[in-house]
Amino acid sequence: MRIDVVSIFPSYFDGLTLSLLGKARDSGILDLHVHDLRDWTHDRHRTVDDTPYGGGAGMVMKPEPWGLALDDLTAGLDTRPTIIFPSPAGELFRQSTARELAHREHLIFGCGRYEGIDERVFEYASTLGDVRLMSLGDYVLNGGEVAVMAMTEAIGRLIPGVVGNPESLVEESHEDGLLEYPSYTKPSTWREREVPPVLLSGNHGAIAAWRREQQIERTRQRRPDLLAE
Repeated sequence: MRIDVVSIFPSYFDGLTLSLLGKARDSGILDLHVHDLRDWTHDRHRTVDDTPYGGGAGMVMKPEPWGLALDDLTAGLDTRPTIIFPSPAGELFRQSTARELAHREHLIFGCGRYEGIDERVFEYASTLGDVRLMSLGDYVLNGGEVAVMAMTEAIGRLIPGVVGNPESLVEESHEDGLLEYPSYTKPSTWREREVPPVLLSGNHGAIAAWRREQQIERTRQRRPDLLAE
């Protein structure tokens, strides 16, 4: 998979060179490129924002640098990429979304700042690829970088070969609509707290049943909305 990220803070994404995604990038499983939006400006101040039409607080990102960036990143492609803009006004990004996007050949992320990106950029981008506006949740961030980092990691770890043991992906939170069961390791007694005896029993059927019960109960307590769905 190829991932292109456009931001006015490209160094924000240095963390993607670490851990599993960094290894996937080094091995060629993940072809990741981070670009500075200001490289597509032509004034001496490298301006990417201006005042909003109609008035209001803050600044809006100008359409021209974004248009030039998208032109360059989509030039000569045989297939339409998926172009994702983080936005509190977008659809909710979920585990199922990550699973879907992990099968795409090319993702382009555009990181907005200030009061957002000129709306015409989304309209133009739809002529070049499949546009998705995505929200991590019902809150507002200072910019799209944090959201893109989270989405890239959620998507990237589902690409075959990124996670060493693919079975570890199956029993995680949200994979089957429930939260993950609690985990324990050695020692069996720690600060007068015991590991549940069933996990020491060797009875795999009983362990599986206990873990399922824990998933349901944890989901009921912490995320009852998931059970409703």
